[in-house]
Amino acid sequence: MRIIFTFFFSLVLSFLKNIFRTRPISTYSIIALDYDTKEIGVAVQSHWFSVGFLVPWVKSGVGAVATQSFVKVNYGPEGLKLTEKGFTANQALKKIINKDNDASIR
Repeated sequence: MRIIFTFFFSLVLSFLKNIFRTRPISTYSIIALDYDTKEIGVAVQSHWFSVGFLVPWVKSGVGAVATQSFVKVNYGPEGLKLTEKGFTANQALKKIINKDNDASIR
């Protein structure tokens, strides 16, 4: 099984330098895809309680999204919708964060 980090994890990495200066880093998420069976799974680890219903988003036949940090819940459904419309992960990410004034903390 190959591990594929979500496009939202790349958002966290891009802001890692700034985030590390302002608060401790202790949340991460991964998405795993088995190319043979086409099964996909999402996992999140965090110091915040009860993030399991906010972070992972999956749609059969489309893909998976993991939002994190100071969660903006509509990142998940919107990311899936854009992916379903044919946007690449990077295109969907750019479109979503361009509309978010607080993208640097997510």
